[in-house]
Amino acid sequence: MNNIWRLGFLVRGCQHYLSLRTAPKFTTKLVRRCTSSANSRHVKDGRRWRLIVPTGVGLSLLAVTQWNYLHKHGYPIDVDGRPELLNDVMVTCYCCLPLRTTSRIWGWLMSIDLPVSLRPTLYGLYANMFHANLDEVELDLSVFPNLVEFFVRALKDGMRPVAQNAEMISPADGKVLYFGPVNSCRVEQVKGVTYDLRQFLGDLPDSSSAQMTKDVKDNYVTSLLKNPDNRLYQLIIYLAPGDYHRFHSPSDWNIKFRRHFPGKLLSVNPKVLRYMPNLFSLNERVVYVGEWAGGFMAYAAVGATNVGSIKIYCDGELATNMMQWPETVHWKEASLGCTRVAKGDLFGEFRLGSTIVLLFEAPRDFQFCLQLDQTIKVGQALSACFDKRNSERDGRQIEQHLVMNVAHNWKDICKPKV
Repeated sequence: MNNIWRLGFLVRGCQHYLSLRTAPKFTTKLVRRCTSSANSRHVKDGRRWRLIVPTGVGLSLLAVTQWNYLHKHGYPIDVDGRPELLNDVMVTCYCCLPLRTTSRIWGWLMSIDLPVSLRPTLYGLYANMFHANLDEVELDLSVFPNLVEFFVRALKDGMRPVAQNAEMISPADGKVLYFGPVNSCRVEQVKGVTYDLRQFLGDLPDSSSAQMTKDVKDNYVTSLLKNPDNRLYQLIIYLAPGDYHRFHSPSDWNIKFRRHFPGKLLSVNPKVLRYMPNLFSLNERVVYVGEWAGGFMAYAAVGATNVGSIKIYCDGELATNMMQWPETVHWKEASLGCTRVAKGDLFGEFRLGSTIVLLFEAPRDFQFCLQLDQTIKVGQALSACFDKRNSERDGRQIEQHLVMNVAHNWKDICKPKV
């Protein structure tokens, strides 16, 4: 019996010895295979990023260098005093830059929480650099966790009084790039440079392109009007980095539907708009279409480079600046069921700066009380309310506003006192 137990013990010992001799070889081979495959994938990924990153950075630097050179040495000027537009090659190269990716990266960086002790100092430096008025901010600067939240800061009560005697007010703080009547589908985005209104808004929902008559196609602007005796007017406001980045309702109106156009995220800086036509029709934008007391209204928030997202308070399903859009999608439409928005109410916010385009129907005697390139604030009246008891003063103001609407060179006219 003892011999049998010893023999079993010897057999188990031999098996254990053999397993120790053979297992390391198998394990070593397996480890080598896994390591080699991981190394090969790492090498491939490394080679890919070595190609993508320098190419993207190089193209971006090339574009910046080209823009700086052109702005430094200027453009040829034609007989109408308008700058020469970019050619198709330069526009194509500019559109091919990875601006959406850089915008998402920039938005992510600006969303990183900052140390509480450094927030007032950093926000103060930003305010000094971009001329932001910190006296208007409602909360203490240390409350804002990051730069994005600082951009969409709320203001103190009463800082933007709404003009009660005006039916149409400014929807945002910013710089007036263009205003005036719209007479055709080629609408000016800045002086002398246009964009296509039909591409910007899309066809009407109640008339498809197949059913649309030739007259409607040729008179797209007229087809937007509810009253044929009225006119369509436009206002473009550019929000600079230091501006208040929330925007408001310009009037009492009902929103019928929203259209979200995926597109590029090209810069909407006025220096770029001067040389690149149809930019508004190329960029990602959100257009809200409805009616106000005067008739048709379209309220558009246009995306731009480094704009993280566009948020609309009454439209929770909206998602902008996505990583990738289906190529077959021209726009995404959503019905808001005639949502009522009051004049001066908060409407949305830009996560960084961009542009507001306001298109509205009004009587033919509507007159803007604005000037090109002026700074405008939320709640400011867009048209002057005249006192009928003083017809002589009214005549002078109306004449001045008519001159403002048709003037092409603001340096040659006196600024009217409104």
